[in-house]
Amino acid sequence: MRCRLIGDRGFKSHPFRLRHAEARSGESGLRLQNMYYVYSLKCKDGYYVGCTDSLKDRFNRHKKSQVPATAKRLPIKLDFYIAIQDKYKAFEFEKYLKSGSGRAFVKKHLL
Repeated sequence: MRCRLIGDRGFKSHPFRLRHAEARSGESGLRLQNMYYVYSLKCKDGYYVGCTDSLKDRFNRHKKSQVPATAKRLPIKLDFYIAIQDKYKAFEFEKYLKSGSGRAFVKKHLL
């Protein structure tokens, strides 16, 4: 499993990685094929962990109060995200981060 952790650097990818991915896929767009993102948002009353295949769109939906789980917890800030190619591994990792040991892992290693 290949993961990439990003802190407060926003949605920008490393230029070499992006060019390498474009060369492999033959595309010049920013969206990489088959990538799933496990992400954490810092809310006014704690954290929210989610998984999506379109991080920018999902983050914008959170900011516009279109996601019931975070609608009343604004303002939010992207804390970190991890890109994973396998959809099922991504959703399993999200499930793990929501468990007790997963929350301890996040506190120790990612926050």
